[in-house]
Amino acid sequence: MILFPAVDIQNGKAVRLKQGRAHESTTFAESPVDAAKAWEDAGARWLHVVDLDGAFDGAAQSRHIVRDICTALSIPVQLGGGIRDMKTAEGYLEAGVSRLIIGTLALEQPELFASMCRAFPGQIGVSLDAEGGRLKSRGWVEDTGMTVDSALPRLLEDGAAFVIYTDIERDGMQCGVNVAALKHLAQLSTVPVIAAGGVATLEDVKNLYPLTLNTSLIGAVSGRALYEGTLNLEEANAWIDAQAGVQV
Repeated sequence: MILFPAVDIQNGKAVRLKQGRAHESTTFAESPVDAAKAWEDAGARWLHVVDLDGAFDGAAQSRHIVRDICTALSIPVQLGGGIRDMKTAEGYLEAGVSRLIIGTLALEQPELFASMCRAFPGQIGVSLDAEGGRLKSRGWVEDTGMTVDSALPRLLEDGAAFVIYTDIERDGMQCGVNVAALKHLAQLSTVPVIAAGGVATLEDVKNLYPLTLNTSLIGAVSGRALYEGTLNLEEANAWIDAQAGVQV
């Protein structure tokens, strides 16, 4: 099981939102690069980065910051937010990002998404962001009219290499994870699934861990909880390693 510390970039700073609302942000670090480096130093095995400005505006806004993060780290980085054309995707991969998370484009432009998956095999994943069971797009502000069950088969056929599932109602709220929804998705998916939204304590990690043994779930993203200390990355990684019989 992999824990992905989140560095969300807004106006050049590392922030966290509540339920994806742009106006409800808390700044946790003036420098996203420093925040990223701190998570690597704390034992992160992957980093999850989101260009929030890109997600809301529909255009890559933080490429120079992302490049600096990738240069500073030795661990792989996955990135989402505002990746809505082939040129942007290629630019981020050239900047050192290991894999990309596509949301709006995957749901609204299936042919382009499939082309992107073919162009960069194994490096393109899809973000499924749900509120009340319905998928949202464009920075979580538009209802797509689709559900996870109706959208997933086509996305897998198009070539999505992994899926990130966010329960919007729980994102940034530190209220626990929606285990039932994640289990349902992870049983349906034939590619790795990563949970996001509500991963607030070690107990949440423990609740998700069994799904990594018998479904396609491979890990979870956590942001606010790690920054505020309700979840300790080193402690959580030690617990995960202990389950696998690794000496820590």
